[in-house]
Amino acid sequence: MQIAFLNPQGNFDPADSYLAQHPDFGGQLVYVKQVALALGKLGHKVDILTRQIIDPDWPEFSSPIETYPDAFKVRILRFPAGPPQFLPKETLWPHLGPDWVPNIINFYQQEGKFPDSFSAHYGDGGISAVLLQKHTGVPFSFTAHSLGAQKMDHMNLKAENFQDLDQKYHFCRRLIAERTAMNHSLVNITSTIQERQVQYGHPFYRGAVDTADASRFAVIPPGVNLAIFDKNTAVQGETETTKYIKDMLARDLNQDRLGFPCIVASSRIDIKKNLLGLLRAYIAKKELQRISNLVILTSGLVDPLKEYSRATDSEKEVLQPLMQLIDENELRGQVAMFSLVGQSQLGAAYRYFGRRRSIFTLPALHEPFGLAPLEAMAAGMPAVVTKFGGPSESMRDGKEEFGILIDPSDPAELSTAMMLLLSNPDLWEKYSRAGYKRVVSTYNWDKTAAAYLEILSRKNANGDQKKGLLIHPYFADPTDSNDITLAELQEICRDNKMQPDWL
Repeated sequence: MQIAFLNPQGNFDPADSYLAQHPDFGGQLVYVKQVALALGKLGHKVDILTRQIIDPDWPEFSSPIETYPDAFKVRILRFPAGPPQFLPKETLWPHLGPDWVPNIINFYQQEGKFPDSFSAHYGDGGISAVLLQKHTGVPFSFTAHSLGAQKMDHMNLKAENFQDLDQKYHFCRRLIAERTAMNHSLVNITSTIQERQVQYGHPFYRGAVDTADASRFAVIPPGVNLAIFDKNTAVQGETETTKYIKDMLARDLNQDRLGFPCIVASSRIDIKKNLLGLLRAYIAKKELQRISNLVILTSGLVDPLKEYSRATDSEKEVLQPLMQLIDENELRGQVAMFSLVGQSQLGAAYRYFGRRRSIFTLPALHEPFGLAPLEAMAAGMPAVVTKFGGPSESMRDGKEEFGILIDPSDPAELSTAMMLLLSNPDLWEKYSRAGYKRVVSTYNWDKTAAAYLEILSRKNANGDQKKGLLIHPYFADPTDSNDITLAELQEICRDNKMQPDWL
């Protein structure tokens, strides 16, 4: 079987350049790469389709074709879309229908064969798959990763600020693209049951897909790369990474605290990740400060405790109050912040902190799936994780618990959970063993790939599905007169009896 993954935003290369260091190079790219590689191992031909970038600041992505070492069945194919330079994901919409999709069609026509199936990711990949299916008849699955309606809910949009924010994020285009993709797809793939019920069940998506129709959905959890994160493995450069971590801890922490276990957080510096809430929880319990350090792993910010002038504006919105709280509570010497680059360094770091009987925490306000705590658990660290989102399923199965779930808005609850693990060696050991067993038995990419393969083989699974949504003319012909308007979103809201604040 030949499968092509559609992922126009971000990019891919064998070195995993910029992965987790840029908003467009997040967990979605790890997901696509790992599923593709696992399918290739099963003997299938796999293409990862992304955008060609010819830009001196982004030299890694200029070649039209590239491959991964030891994965001869997997190709990275880059196609021009719009101007040659790097473009943020929010600005790709007008370049997909006129450029990217026709270039993909031309490529496969020259090869003499189209893929058997497309796997579309995020809204931009989804609408591209819709257009490709229209021209080629090739079916596709849609994996949204996150949906725009939830982002709008969390951003406190109002009627008075909608237009300004839409100019930046292009919500009108994204939401219509998502509705069209989930309506036209062979199947919609989610990581959790909750994602299907809550995200796709959002009132804005009514009329696009019925979450009660099991034939339209498949729950396929992502996996953990055990070759990198397993507690019993080691990666190339592990010794050097361990030395670097020790040097960074010695730089930021008081010497008499270097032997303490650590509370480790690793995520984008984003308001939604709630690092400020984590710091408040650390402050709330003096005993927690007495027995542990707080370590925040960043991507690209080498010494943010000293200076963070290179941070983005959104990162500064988090870092400024974080530094203020650290100074107000005299926590310098108890908090470390430094950069790790790539998954190999992260895996080595998790193993190092696991050996020091540290814990991992992800207190995000909402986490669609939550792969980071599973990676830490594979390395042997117990996890304290938000109960809002995917972790409510991955950390619990019936009465069995594999991590501690908390309300991220309650600093006392978070600090109590962290204290329980750090002050009780038996409990730490219990969750360390349970978490590791959970990841190894349930969350691996080979299982994810096998599930994808089964789904993508179901060419007639939704043969009776009525595709009620027309493809908006903007996506094929993105002129100003065709652009998607707020009035169109308002009509959908009225039809679905919604009254959002931005209406």
